[in-house]
Amino acid sequence: MHWWNQFPPGLRLISKIRLLASLGAGGVIYLTPLVFNQIELSATQIGTGFAAAALTGTFSRFLSGALLDKGRSIGLILKGAACLAITADWWFFNAQDFNSYAIGQVLLGGAAGLYWPAIELAVPASCIDFPSSKGFALVRSADALGTSFGALLGSFMALIGSIRITYLVDISCMVLLLALLTKQSIKITTYTLSDDVEISPSSRTIAIKKGDLKWLFKLIPILCISIFATAIFSLLQSVLPIDLVIGGISRPPIQEGWSAAILALQLGLLVILQWPIGNWLSFHKQSFGLGISISNFFLGCLLLSISSIWPEGISLVLIAQIFLAIALASFLPTATESIVQISPIKHRGFAMALFSQCFAISGLIAPIFAGKVIDSQGNGMLIWITMSLICLALIPLTRYTD
Repeated sequence: MHWWNQFPPGLRLISKIRLLASLGAGGVIYLTPLVFNQIELSATQIGTGFAAAALTGTFSRFLSGALLDKGRSIGLILKGAACLAITADWWFFNAQDFNSYAIGQVLLGGAAGLYWPAIELAVPASCIDFPSSKGFALVRSADALGTSFGALLGSFMALIGSIRITYLVDISCMVLLLALLTKQSIKITTYTLSDDVEISPSSRTIAIKKGDLKWLFKLIPILCISIFATAIFSLLQSVLPIDLVIGGISRPPIQEGWSAAILALQLGLLVILQWPIGNWLSFHKQSFGLGISISNFFLGCLLLSISSIWPEGISLVLIAQIFLAIALASFLPTATESIVQISPIKHRGFAMALFSQCFAISGLIAPIFAGKVIDSQGNGMLIWITMSLICLALIPLTRYTD
């Protein structure tokens, strides 16, 4: 309790909200490919659904950013996201064909787009006299804890043949989240201004004035890195489960339940590593943390590609989860803190929407590309070797992210 009480009350509330949201989402995100693989949708169709979610999220992220920059309530935006997520879950629960699956993904993408800019900017707004870098380490730990338990619960549901109950779990979490938001309303805005700075609500806008572009150009390196880092994140959610189930070139296929369990292992490692790594990196420059992240993404993807050509490759898949967990634990809080530090206060909603678009862009392109590769070649080796080479090329770019 002493450790927990060191954080500001608002930050503790944000952490509880993120724990609930990620608990439900953990099963939905990682197990949805397996759910719809059971009704014989192709990898291309499954990837297209993720792309549809990303496209919808593109618009809802900018909407969320615009509302934040106009001083709208974070709590209200989060309530809207929760309601959309409940609708998406109910649609997924009853879906039996591609069209129903695609509609569910569109609804889920809209919910995610509203949620992420708001919940991310709630962190620095809650850290008035507390380092926001440590705040991001805390909330990412809550994300990791919830997602891992959600995926673990989903893997158990898969093993007993009731995988769709995952969507009912997410609905329950969203109902609890709405109750928490109603009981403890988030009244903070996205702005924590010093006494000598005055910005009226009517002047809060995402418009970029002449001479105010320097910060935007400084975002380019971190946004480029984020697009490819989040592409790997998207592939781990949408493609790796299918890759494990259908098998590699020489690596035999595994059951759906064990595929989900391997993903839960990665998330469990993330729970263990997120706080110590995030807290450690809060004392270093953002370029250092991003270098650690991209290097581990490179090693993780390389091992996944090699695993495809080895009959005992599942052992390499398990080892890869360690590097991927370190990469995620390093990237998520460091990249977000970099965006906060670079962007001016009056444009942070827009900046965070741009950062969130990296998830949308990679989610739009990567699953479709990967789905077509798997359908044409019958394995994911080319996907993982390509991502490892891109990571190797991105390492020098990390020095320009401070």
